[in-house]
Amino acid sequence: MIETISIQVPVMADLFAKGEKPEFLFWVGCSGAFDDRYRKVARAFAKILTYLNTSYAVLGTEETCTGDPARRAGNEMLYQMQALQNIEIFKSYGITRILTICPHCYNVFKNEYPDLGGHYEVISYVQFLDNMISCGKLNVGKQTFSNTKVTYHDPCYLGRANEIYEEPRNILKHLSPLFTEMKRNRSSALCCGGGGAQMFKKAEAGTKELYMERTEDALLSGAQVVATACPFCMNMITDGIKYKNKEAEVSNLDIAEMIAVSLNL
Repeated sequence: MIETISIQVPVMADLFAKGEKPEFLFWVGCSGAFDDRYRKVARAFAKILTYLNTSYAVLGTEETCTGDPARRAGNEMLYQMQALQNIEIFKSYGITRILTICPHCYNVFKNEYPDLGGHYEVISYVQFLDNMISCGKLNVGKQTFSNTKVTYHDPCYLGRANEIYEEPRNILKHLSPLFTEMKRNRSSALCCGGGGAQMFKKAEAGTKELYMERTEDALLSGAQVVATACPFCMNMITDGIKYKNKEAEVSNLDIAEMIAVSLNL
């Protein structure tokens, strides 16, 4: 990605001290904070927010895990401890609208935090970006990816769990006239094999890893770019492409990265 602008990401505590309240909390998530590859996605989305003059802030060092991996792994007590801690932080800043770049964070905030008293308007970044394009505030052209065949892997927690199917496809069709679907897509899309805390446990018995099966779906589409919208999916699909020795021919990019590249951010 060409680094042409430098940004100062606003921190919630700093704005609060000045008596300012941003419209959105940008929840970076564990992968956006700690995973070297997904940090690039977090930076790309922050640059887009800055480009759009969006009123937002991050929690910075006050941000912790949502508790989703703990709950999926069966540690309900740890999940509730982490969730209640986040709810108290949100309450202290009067946070009501949350932007997420991870489908797992999106799902747990939207569908599971209300059981503990955490009620928010939760917006996936693909919903936000699609809306910005639709209303004309974000003009992305097809020049960068005009000759690039692009396919899209549906993350389970955006797709089947929350029925967010059209927004990422709308964005990709704006970016590339050569957008193509995998044979298994939308509600029939195959899981990457990394979500639900699966990334943190040993593989189960079987003849083929799930991420390899899904990577083969992507390669069969003939796409040069496999677009993803989830840190776990990115990790697994990237590993699959490497395993198949297709790195020179196929790349895995997040939707936010593709937009940032098209805008030369």
